[in-house]
Amino acid sequence: MAVPCPAPGERWLVVPRMIEGALVAPQGAVAIVVSRYNESITRKLLAGAVETLLENGVRDAQIDVAWVPGAFEIPLVAHTMAHSGRYAAVICLGAVIRGETTHDQHINRAVSVGLGEAGLHSGVPVLFGVLTCDNLEQAIHRSGGNVGNKGSECALAALEMIDLLAKLA
Repeated sequence: MAVPCPAPGERWLVVPRMIEGALVAPQGAVAIVVSRYNESITRKLLAGAVETLLENGVRDAQIDVAWVPGAFEIPLVAHTMAHSGRYAAVICLGAVIRGETTHDQHINRAVSVGLGEAGLHSGVPVLFGVLTCDNLEQAIHRSGGNVGNKGSECALAALEMIDLLAKLA
């Protein structure tokens, strides 16, 4: 039976068993798939991801980076890496910036669906670190500017998901 969350100021009637992932360095390797398109942005995302992994105990020898031409190619490589049995997680980084047509919407939809399917079918966390911005300024802010670094956020999420899935196994 599901227990609803208590209202503010109320206590749990039944304390549920909480299962959460922690920021723990995995035993296995972590893959990063990064797009060359908009490389001035994606290199910053990559730097954020790698720095965050290293700061959390992942050794540099545990990190493999695969460069792809553009965001559209990320799902195929992520799928391949997730199904290889060599990686505890696959972090996917890219930047799709709106142009004068709806091309960005088609790319974003295909990439998000492909990455979701790669994770579900492989059982390996596949993290969505593809920026979907209206303009270059937004991408700059999300790749280490005043809004943080999506690459770093994905690295933290990867570590948490690796640990959570291990606890659920």
